[in-house]
Amino acid sequence: MTDAQLTIDIHLDPDDADRALRADVERGLKDSPKWLPPKWFYDDRGSQLFDAITRLDEYYPTRCERAILIERASDIAELTRANTLVELGSGTSEKTRLLLDAFAATGRLRRFVPFDVSEQTLRAAAAAVHAEYPGTAVHAVVGDFERHLHLLPSDGRRCIAFLGGTIGNLFSAERARFFADVRHGLGEHDTLLLGVDLVKDNDRLERAYDDERGVTAEFNRNVLRVINRELDADFPLDAFVHVARFDPANEWIEMHLEALTDLSVKIRGVDLVVDFLAGERLRTEISAKFRPDGIRSELAAAGLTVAQFWTDPAGDFALVLAYPA
Repeated sequence: MTDAQLTIDIHLDPDDADRALRADVERGLKDSPKWLPPKWFYDDRGSQLFDAITRLDEYYPTRCERAILIERASDIAELTRANTLVELGSGTSEKTRLLLDAFAATGRLRRFVPFDVSEQTLRAAAAAVHAEYPGTAVHAVVGDFERHLHLLPSDGRRCIAFLGGTIGNLFSAERARFFADVRHGLGEHDTLLLGVDLVKDNDRLERAYDDERGVTAEFNRNVLRVINRELDADFPLDAFVHVARFDPANEWIEMHLEALTDLSVKIRGVDLVVDFLAGERLRTEISAKFRPDGIRSELAAAGLTVAQFWTDPAGDFALVLAYPA
């Protein structure tokens, strides 16, 4: 789909998501302990639930990151001198507009490149940005950042943004691969803008992932709805309770679904029967929290040097600006 200012590249075929879901369910639910990756939360209902989570009193990351962007977007635009803004995992690109406004104000912004796995969400976001910023080309890319980063448009002076603390959903080895892939694709004058959630009081962390209204619990159980619908499974949602705990050894939040009773689940789409014992947990997400020295070291190992490290006044969240070493 192309016109003078709007382009959409699609690197995922319609069956990619189905194949990936089947593979993850078979691998994760046969493992011990059982696990599923967090990307399967996000069908339409899951995306709506997560949007509701970001507005909860307990959930500070979105507010903190937005506050930093409001204060520092102009600094980011001046320091990077970028004419192309790339956003990985862009979703609706809501917060990105703070960066787009700042980059546009410099007179240098020429192009916005949103990158996301969801074609439907990306098409809507690309069309909206295209309408709101008529002088800016929009080159959307539908892809998986584990496989398709090398297919991002590489011309121009780029700032590649990966916001929201999403980097914390990756284990350390996965983060190392991600940073190495990003570094490999960076040009001499390109930069990486990374949002990271910082280590803090355990109780505050756990409340952020286990709110009083139970929105996060519904979000967690949504992965079972997805499997029931897409793979003809019979998970009884009310037989699982949401659990969120901070693991101090690994400095990450773990979200689990805990079986309230012994049960057997049929997943007909992959010809699989999964047994749960009462009290057995299925891990659905990790969300790593970082210390400044730790994230600097991880970036340095990939050949990236931190130029700026901005936090909100309370030091809850950080935006990290890095460039090729």
